[in-house]
Amino acid sequence: MVSHFPVVIVGGGQAGLSISYCLKQRNIDHIIFEQHQVAHAWQAKRWDSFCLVTPNWQCTLPGYSYAGEDPHGFMQRDEIVQYVKGYAQFVQPNLKEGVTVLSVRPGKAQRGFEVVTSSGAYTADQVVVAIGGYHRPKIPRMAERLPKSIVQRHSSEYKNPASLPDRAVMIVGTGQSGCQIAEDLHLAGKQVHLCVGGAPRSPRTYRGKDVVDWLEHMGYYDMPIDEHPQKESVRTKTNHYVTGRGGGREIDLRQFRLEGMQLHGRLKSIQSNQVEFQDDLQQNLDQADAVAESIKRTIDTYIEKNSIEAPIEPPYRPVWIPALEPLSLDIQKANIGSVIWATGYEANFAWIEVPTFDGKGYPSHERGVSAVEGLYFLGLPWLYTWGSARFSGVARDAHYLADRIAMKGKGLSRAPARGINEVAMGS
Repeated sequence: MVSHFPVVIVGGGQAGLSISYCLKQRNIDHIIFEQHQVAHAWQAKRWDSFCLVTPNWQCTLPGYSYAGEDPHGFMQRDEIVQYVKGYAQFVQPNLKEGVTVLSVRPGKAQRGFEVVTSSGAYTADQVVVAIGGYHRPKIPRMAERLPKSIVQRHSSEYKNPASLPDRAVMIVGTGQSGCQIAEDLHLAGKQVHLCVGGAPRSPRTYRGKDVVDWLEHMGYYDMPIDEHPQKESVRTKTNHYVTGRGGGREIDLRQFRLEGMQLHGRLKSIQSNQVEFQDDLQQNLDQADAVAESIKRTIDTYIEKNSIEAPIEPPYRPVWIPALEPLSLDIQKANIGSVIWATGYEANFAWIEVPTFDGKGYPSHERGVSAVEGLYFLGLPWLYTWGSARFSGVARDAHYLADRIAMKGKGLSRAPARGINEVAMGS
């Protein structure tokens, strides 16, 4: 038996709950299918000491802003889980947990969509895909060359220092996850070998404010992607590393090196017990510092232009500079017992059998509205602004898509997208 809904939402995380709230405000009937449970990724795919890197005041889901006692603090993992679960209780959506969407395909006579799930088939006039863009852990094939005795984990599987062998740890990747996990292990007294990539870093505070506060005042978080200097390429850029741990602080890998952490360039190759690194450690550290300093200069310009009184801070001075760092390492001699791959994720939209993807499998869309009429995406990084995949910006996108859905439902769409057949024929 096939059930019909005007709108089907795939994904019950903060994005799916946000669009549900906006649709309820507009009296549009809908259903959410969530493969796991609400807040599953926050609970199961984050380590024990995980916390936000943006202040709590930026948690502004539709109708549900942060109301705690520490707006300038950084919620830890369990608090984030409760925030999202609390939002679900607030929204009271028509939510089906533990239901996997197996496919979304064109409906009969090319009208609407057929949504096949683990609990049966449904039809929908419109579909919102609200599962973000981080689906499958990405681990390079060279991982297969490591000795079988080495414990390997993707960053999404790491929990705490005690969950790893009582030996040294090598971490590959220096995005937010890699750097924060490196700090977690370092503070626990583990010997860490960190393969430093090209990720940029951010200051935590500057001239009396958290950098996020400055960027908010400067309007950075309202900048749409079509006005960003890097345009759509910014969607694939690695996030700046910084942390909210301990009330928020910078991550300075050079300081970690002075404290005993071993830094290497990018991982180049693995031959059983022997690993080789690229000779780019200094270049990568310098580039990360240069990005942090450029953020400060942008803030300086804003302060000067608006005649704001703010304390002066001196430029950053590196506390350690690489000399003749070894380009190879014997895993056995270094007593490395585990490797953590902080190498990101790849998207998986293969189950959407609708022709709206580019050559790399990324959804073709304009502000979440796909090239196929009635199909939308929500929660993707830089869907529209910096905060589109975060608690801070998903509300803007959800309200926009809810308006588009409402207009189509009333037959009032001002610029209807092409039909499925037209897209398939490339017209």
